[in-house]
Amino acid sequence: MQLFLPNGNYILTNEGVDCSLPLSNSTENPTAWYVDAPVIEPVRGNGWVGAVAEGGSVNFRNIAFNPHGHGTHTECLGHITKEVFSVNGIVDKLLYEAEVVSIAPVERVNPDGLTDLVITKELFEAAVQSDTIEAVLVRTLPNGNEKLSRHYSDSNPVYFDADVVEVLDKLRVIHFLVDVPSVDREKDNGILAFHHAFWKVPETNDKRRTITELIFVPDECEDGNYLLNLQTAPFENDATPSRPVIFRLHQNEE
Repeated sequence: MQLFLPNGNYILTNEGVDCSLPLSNSTENPTAWYVDAPVIEPVRGNGWVGAVAEGGSVNFRNIAFNPHGHGTHTECLGHITKEVFSVNGIVDKLLYEAEVVSIAPVERVNPDGLTDLVITKELFEAAVQSDTIEAVLVRTLPNGNEKLSRHYSDSNPVYFDADVVEVLDKLRVIHFLVDVPSVDREKDNGILAFHHAFWKVPETNDKRRTITELIFVPDECEDGNYLLNLQTAPFENDATPSRPVIFRLHQNEE
């Protein structure tokens, strides 16, 4: 099915590319922030088991996981505020104008003597081609399949300099999506400079904006403009599991 846009371009609704990581109780499930793998197990009690393979009438499982540490998730400013803010309801449109950019981070020695991999303002500014855009998806390079099952804890993964937010503000970005476990450095003494700058905390507390982490943009998706369908589970929490789906734009040649 073709879905036409006001500018004459269109998307094909069967061409959506899922940029989320699935949740499983396998040790291959990606993890971050020192949490163990998710647990998916049948309910048991009073001689009954929620597993057909074990004699139960239905499969009836409990799932224990952490949205920040167990895969693709979307978060709001409630992640860093004393006041409770929920991410539920912030995504209020079916489709957002989006750009996919690929960026290779640069190396930099941090105060602890470790070599960081950092995406700087200059790298980000050079990668984005839009003048204004509602959403940006960042694919860090290299883009190996190990991202599908990587255990990030205590690995000092790629992060973003806080002044990248200046570019996001200029572009009027509402939704920022990245394929790393955090926009900030793993061990930064709780400063979370990028998070605070992006949500303007504590100055104005921008409730419109979201950050989506631990996405995966396949190599088949070239850099450029797309439409983004950001699907979020209706959890009343600062973060929720999410499923970003992007659709390539086609030009109407009629």
